[in-house]
Amino acid sequence: MPSEGRCWENPAGSRSSHKGRLSYHRDWLLRGEEILEECMSIPELSTYSGWVVDHILPHSHQNQLLSENSALSSAPDQVLSIPKSPARHAEVSLPVSPAAAPSGTQNRDEYSQAKFVVLRPSRGMEVEGCIRMYEEVHRMKGTKGLRQWQEEQEKKVRILSEMASEQLKRFDERKSLKQHKEYQDLREVIEKSFKEAQGQQEKLKEEHRHRAKILNLKLREAEQQRLRQIEQERLRKEEGQDRLRRLYALQEEVLQLNQQLDPNYQHKDLLRIDLSGYGSRGNQLCGLISGIIRTTSERGFPTLEDEAMAERALQEMRQVLTSLQQEISKAIEEKRRRDEEEAKEKQRELQQRPKAEKETPVSTQSTGRKQREGLQVKAEDSTMQWYQQLQDASSQCVLAFDGLTNSKDHQSKKIKMDLQKAATIPVSQISTIAGSQLKEIFDKINSLLLGKAVHCGGRAVSVTSHPQGLDFVHYKLAEKFVKQGEEEVASHHEAAFPIAVVASGIWELHPRVGDLILAHLHKKCPYSVPFYPAFKEGMALEEYQKLLGYQVKDSKVEQQDNFLKRMSGMIRLYAAIIQLRWPYGNRQGVHPHGLNHGWRWLAQILNMEPLSDVTATLLFDFLEVCGNALMRQYQVQFWKMLLLIKEEYFPRIEAITSSGQMGSFIRLKQFLEKCLQHREIPLPKGSLPSSFWRS
Repeated sequence: MPSEGRCWENPAGSRSSHKGRLSYHRDWLLRGEEILEECMSIPELSTYSGWVVDHILPHSHQNQLLSENSALSSAPDQVLSIPKSPARHAEVSLPVSPAAAPSGTQNRDEYSQAKFVVLRPSRGMEVEGCIRMYEEVHRMKGTKGLRQWQEEQEKKVRILSEMASEQLKRFDERKSLKQHKEYQDLREVIEKSFKEAQGQQEKLKEEHRHRAKILNLKLREAEQQRLRQIEQERLRKEEGQDRLRRLYALQEEVLQLNQQLDPNYQHKDLLRIDLSGYGSRGNQLCGLISGIIRTTSERGFPTLEDEAMAERALQEMRQVLTSLQQEISKAIEEKRRRDEEEAKEKQRELQQRPKAEKETPVSTQSTGRKQREGLQVKAEDSTMQWYQQLQDASSQCVLAFDGLTNSKDHQSKKIKMDLQKAATIPVSQISTIAGSQLKEIFDKINSLLLGKAVHCGGRAVSVTSHPQGLDFVHYKLAEKFVKQGEEEVASHHEAAFPIAVVASGIWELHPRVGDLILAHLHKKCPYSVPFYPAFKEGMALEEYQKLLGYQVKDSKVEQQDNFLKRMSGMIRLYAAIIQLRWPYGNRQGVHPHGLNHGWRWLAQILNMEPLSDVTATLLFDFLEVCGNALMRQYQVQFWKMLLLIKEEYFPRIEAITSSGQMGSFIRLKQFLEKCLQHREIPLPKGSLPSSFWRS
């Protein structure tokens, strides 16, 4: 080969080039993985390496190797740069002679041949080995520098970690010292506070002992005062009970004297004198004592003034009785003398004046008219007969189901309870919610009375389950209606109308129930007759109070307010019944107990002497509920009756009413004055409109 004897001077030439004179720094290895990848990549020979070998390296292969080794050992920091591409190679300026430069086709062929000769396997491998050796040296240097840098960093990290650990230890020591100091300070504060608290506690204990002594003294004084008050209260109660017993004794004596004043029992033949004034005054005195007893029972025990007032009433009653007896004696003497004169005159003029016999009825009629000018003390005989008939019917009904009531048989007791529930529960459910609900209740009660089975408590109940079942249901149903008036209507006045309309409908279909309703009503509220029970000789006071309508439990009479409330509820129910009819019943028939009974009640109560607090209350309740219906029914006659109440009856009520019982009287007076002023009595609150039955 022509180039075998040539000397390889390429490294020396490369060092003398402008790239060979460039300085390469070791810290380039720190640039990262990019530089290391370039160093580790496989070197490539340039496409012009053959031409370089032919023209630039004329020496022999041995000299080239020696020069290369000497160059590598003398200048390890300078690296031969062989371009990887023709572009890089173009930047290197090489001296090429025109003769040596390839020209034309011949030159190209020679160049190809020379290139083939240069790139023989032996020479290429040697060049490539040198390059790889250089790259390996360069890579080892970079790896060593990187390892040194990594060790330095790890050393720095260890130093910093040790410093941080030491600082943390110092921080923990300072923190622990600070906590210990705070703990000591807190402990000192607690000990100081504890000592102060102990001192304060001792001081409080001393004050407590002192106050306890004072309180014990006060307690002993209070206990002594309490014992004195108890003793005084006991004495006061004993004195009050004594006064109350004396009051009752005075009342009993006054009632007995008042019974003697009744002109209907004695001297009926004294037709020419009016004894009603004595009876009126006697009733007023009885009402006065009754009012004193009611007032004292409400506030506790009577006072000396109450006892003195009752004694004065008794003295006046005695004087009235004495005056009555004197007048009766005079009347008897006068009558005897007159009879004698009349007998003599009749004997003289019997033949001369045959018409004298006709004068006696006229005088009798005028005398009777004069007697009626005074108010009555008791009800009329016809009214009392009606009252007694109703009570007898009620007693017979009770006797009719006596076997069911007193039966010891378990089955009979169960039937009795079921029938009682079936009769009373529907009445308790009556309300103003809807007309349809009221109709369901009415149908249920009517079905029970007709003997049909009704459901109650999950069981079918019928009056046919016992022979005395119907009588029992009649009695309990009537009793429940009256009790609803006594309790429900007394508390809620509007409830009178739904209860009354159902009771009126049942009364129309089952008249016996209506009679029992009246019997229960008259027994619990005798003023609904109207009837003022008289005190009979030998009658116990509690029994007489029960006859008047009071509830007596354990010898204690109910308060007057509660008594008036119950009476008011029953009168309101009665006033609603007489004006209402069941809307689904027979409209052609007559009301079983209509407005004519209301007119009769009003007329009879106005013909009787008023009772303190009772008459005014019942009149107001009756007129407020039934006044509008009576006004539409009787018109002018009703207004005349109202004027009579205002002009003649009000003064009588006011005369027997004490100052503490004027509330009911004032309420009645204002109501009547307003009605007379507007010539209209308003509809009662709670009345059922026609729209109610469509709901």
